Amino acid sequence: MIMMRRLLLALSLLCLPWITMVHAQTAAPDYDEWNKVVIRATEAIETGRASDAAMDVLRGQLEIWRDTFADASTDYSISTQTLRAQLETLGPEPESGEPEAIALQRAELKLKLSEASTPTVRAELAQSAAAELIAGVDKLRRDRHTEALMERGPLPVNPLYWGDALSTLTKSMNHVVSEVRVAWVYVRHREDFGNNIPRAVLFLLIGVVLISRGRAWTRMLEDRVRQFRTPGIRGFIIFTLSLGTVFLPLLGVYAFTESIYATNLAGLRGDQILSILPLASFLLLMSAWIGNRIFPVNEDDQQILFLPAGKRMEGRADSSLIGLAMAVNVLMTEIARFDSWSAEARSVLFFPIIVFSSFLMLRLSSLLLSHLRAINTEEGKKVYYSRAVFVSARLFQFGAIAAIVLGALGFSSAAEQLVFPAIATVQLLAFLLLLHQTLTGVVLKLMGEGLEARDKSLWPVAIAFVLVMLAIPAILLIWGVRSQEVADLYRQIGSGLRVGDVKISPREILLFFFIFGVGYALTRLLQSTMKNTVLPKTKLDVGGQNAVVSGIGYVGVFVAALLAINNTGIDLGSIALVASALSVGIGFGLQTIVSNFVSGIILLVERPIAEGDWIEVGGQMGYVRDISVRSTRIETFDRTDVIVPNSDLVAGTVTNYTRGNTVGRVIVPVGVAYGTDPRKVEAILLKVAKAHPMVLGIPSPYVVFQGFGASSLDFEIRAILRDVNWVLSVRSEMNYEIARLFAEEGIEIPFPQQDLWLRNPESLQPAARVEPVNLDQEIALDQQRQAASQSPKATPDNDGEGGVER
Repeated sequence: MIMMRRLLLALSLLCLPWITMVHAQTAAPDYDEWNKVVIRATEAIETGRASDAAMDVLRGQLEIWRDTFADASTDYSISTQTLRAQLETLGPEPESGEPEAIALQRAELKLKLSEASTPTVRAELAQSAAAELIAGVDKLRRDRHTEALMERGPLPVNPLYWGDALSTLTKSMNHVVSEVRVAWVYVRHREDFGNNIPRAVLFLLIGVVLISRGRAWTRMLEDRVRQFRTPGIRGFIIFTLSLGTVFLPLLGVYAFTESIYATNLAGLRGDQILSILPLASFLLLMSAWIGNRIFPVNEDDQQILFLPAGKRMEGRADSSLIGLAMAVNVLMTEIARFDSWSAEARSVLFFPIIVFSSFLMLRLSSLLLSHLRAINTEEGKKVYYSRAVFVSARLFQFGAIAAIVLGALGFSSAAEQLVFPAIATVQLLAFLLLLHQTLTGVVLKLMGEGLEARDKSLWPVAIAFVLVMLAIPAILLIWGVRSQEVADLYRQIGSGLRVGDVKISPREILLFFFIFGVGYALTRLLQSTMKNTVLPKTKLDVGGQNAVVSGIGYVGVFVAALLAINNTGIDLGSIALVASALSVGIGFGLQTIVSNFVSGIILLVERPIAEGDWIEVGGQMGYVRDISVRSTRIETFDRTDVIVPNSDLVAGTVTNYTRGNTVGRVIVPVGVAYGTDPRKVEAILLKVAKAHPMVLGIPSPYVVFQGFGASSLDFEIRAILRDVNWVLSVRSEMNYEIARLFAEEGIEIPFPQQDLWLRNPESLQPAARVEPVNLDQEIALDQQRQAASQSPKATPDNDGEGGVER
């Protein structure tokens, strides 16, 4: 052991100069420059006087410094981890002392570790400070944004502001025209215009053609694709081609702006309008495209909403008008920023756009609610995206009403930040819904499933989850979250959540599933190879081969899980500690499952039963079809599956009729009438047994004269079969043959007969018949008897004559 430690120590000392060299090559951050940035950022946050543009620049610098310190901390931590590993190699310092050489090396390593830890701690502290300053800048920006939303401006319904607002808009338009006139005055501009006329005309023609004919060309291609017979692929192609109605005219807008730029007469304000014109055109075209897809013209197209043709036409018109309102709002916002419109002019000029957009939102929400009422009243039209439609309708209603009220009260900024993000959010949801429907059709087609399996498959759910995850950043940007904050949010998610010494991040989770998936796939491949190629060439029976394949599966999955956990940075020692702490409770709560699990392992190792065996356990008889870790599945003779816990098979009594081989005995009982020659019966039964092809010759079958029954002489055929699984068929065929031969030989097969002997047979004779007596006659007889008993009795005299007794 001491020699091993010394060897490891020598190797570590050889590596020490290399570690020092790497440490020296690591570029240390310039902390003096960093301190200047800290002072400037702290002053900007405390005073709050810097503009938003300046705060954005400052935040970008802080992000660069934070990343620099993070890289430096990682570089330094590598060297410190190496030094700690070397100290651990030396082991704990003995109390009784150690050799001088090892003690000196231990002290040197401790000194190096102290020196290497200092820059690491410094970099980590600076990184923490940079993160705190970034959080302060973000808080300041959010506070400013909140104050701007809550700030109340002039009332747009006040007629006193209308004239100034109109004059402000007129001046802005006149400035654009005047800039063009001023540019034309200069000779150089006129010369440039003359030189660039061919280029300007070319771009103008391209723009006009694409804007006027691009949508028509796209619809022509869509009509041809609709003739395809494959629904999923056809839907994907139509969805892709339909985007041409957006991008072809948009290219035309770009060509149109280039033609105006080529004249060199746009001016400053014209340049601002031209720079924002493609974005405004995109909002208009995209809104119209979404309307045409959600409210299709053709009845044959797969519908998202179940609405009649008139309602769909209304939806297409409202969607296009909403896109127009959004485009006008973008253009007017850029003009107002460049010309510095007054608060009164902004409030008055933007309020009609807000009211118009809100009115269109209410109309679209009514169409969405009409769709919900249609699917609720008609059977067979329940759709899985009804909740998204309901949320969109309510969002439209709330945004429209709240925007009108806020705008009328003077909160123009809040109204703008409510109505247009609400529109953009609903349009994004509509786009995701269309994309989800298209991708679902393609995936189901590739998986060999039809569109009718949409509600039964898990693929739509998985696709929806992925699309929602991808759409979250876009939704955050729509509602005013800055791109830097979104990037920081995803950076924090990517870095992971630290729980103790374990860091859980999306990267670690994906790595876990990747490693486990690879291990699982390799396990299945090995199982398939062993089952189909290797094991059939061995002498193992089918049950043994299945046991080997099952064992490989369990071991492979267990090893894959261990490798996945280990490579994701999870300490198995911590898991073992928690498992040991919970083992008592788990033992009591899951003792039945654990018992079945252990029994399943015993069944797979010892193989008292195997798949295909005919067994009887607990009154159930059938064939073993599957042996899992927890239970065994038995298929009974009436084709029902019985799930038997493995503990019953290990601890109970099990009859295995085909253990090791399929040879078994059949017993056929036969009864003949009294008076039949027993030897003759024996000869016939032996003939029947030996003639059957399933009966083995060695040992030969024989007949047993069982005894004298109540109604018959009882015999039994006892024979060994090649395959006991056919015992019922063999017994039936022998019975048929016995009945035929007995009939030919005149041997009677009796049925049960019984003789009855009665001790007192006279007790069974019927009693004497008694005639019924009339009730009136009975009464008259009673009266006569009473009268006779009251009259004097006559007695004979001596001479024999009758007399009266006195």
